[in-house]
Amino acid sequence: MLVDVRTYICKPGTINAHLALYEEFGKAPQYRCLGAPLAFMKGETGNPNEFVHIWVYENAGDREAKRATLWADPEWLAYTKNSAELGALESQKNKLMVPTSFCPPLK
Repeated sequence: MLVDVRTYICKPGTINAHLALYEEFGKAPQYRCLGAPLAFMKGETGNPNEFVHIWVYENAGDREAKRATLWADPEWLAYTKNSAELGALESQKNKLMVPTSFCPPLK
């Protein structure tokens, strides 16, 4: 199992606009191509401009195939264009992680 932890920082005051754009245009193609995430969260404390989503894959090959499908999806490409035009995202950090032997099942 491979877990993709993706952390994004939005410019101050833009996180709600970015998440609304994602919900309207990005969620459907992303869920269609990747499946539902383990989590999609925004901060309650700490940085109010941060959100995180976590995706679970069988392995690196599964991740690669699903992400290739995503990046070939016209709806996803339209969303990423709209997101770039909005200009809310300031930074992104991705971490690929594997569960410990005692981690409860993730799916």
